[in-house]
Amino acid sequence: MDSTRKAVVLLSGGLDSATCLAIAKSEGFEPYAITFRYGQRHSAEIEAARRTAAALNAREHIVVDIDLRLFGGSALTSDLAVPKGRPLDEMSDGIPTTYVPARNTIFLSFALAWAEVLGAADIFIGVNALDYSGYPDCRPEYIAAYQAMANLATRESVEGRLKIKLHTPLINLTKAETIAKGLALGVNYAETSTCYDPGPGGEACGMCDACQLRLRGFQQNGLTDPAAYLERSRV
Repeated sequence: MDSTRKAVVLLSGGLDSATCLAIAKSEGFEPYAITFRYGQRHSAEIEAARRTAAALNAREHIVVDIDLRLFGGSALTSDLAVPKGRPLDEMSDGIPTTYVPARNTIFLSFALAWAEVLGAADIFIGVNALDYSGYPDCRPEYIAAYQAMANLATRESVEGRLKIKLHTPLINLTKAETIAKGLALGVNYAETSTCYDPGPGGEACGMCDACQLRLRGFQQNGLTDPAAYLERSRV
């Protein structure tokens, strides 16, 4: 297989994953973007992912259907209420109901399968351990463990043709730093969708954890978020 500079990039359609795709391109990788329609209530992000993949010239973009609503267990895949209006200092306390059980493990497994078929040794994921809601599958130790497992689990790795590497370029960046980096790389954040509970037209609610962290990131850069909002929290 030709493993020259191909990379699979997890692309949700949100701010972080769009930045991650731009970084992969800036580092010389030919990106293959993968998006998941997993039964999430914020399906507006699927179209945002399509726009972002096209704007950033992904080599290929696929949308994978998985119905995690069968399991529920999350405000994003069930009728549980999405937390809104939480003070920023509470967002790092405990794991919120917007956590989707095993989501990154599931997504990375699909990305790993595609990477092996493509002959791609590199997978990019926009996880972040700062300015985030405390999800266990966004921690550096989780990423290290998954990478070790990936290199034990695939034929291409076991037979010595690929050494899988997970790239997490945002893991130690604040939201403000992520936005600044993305803007420098030409990301159009007006085309992204970060909200956990958007309105019928895809407008961000402005009050969920994801919206508040995003709004603060733009504010810290002295900028106004270009995305459409139903209302904007005072962060």
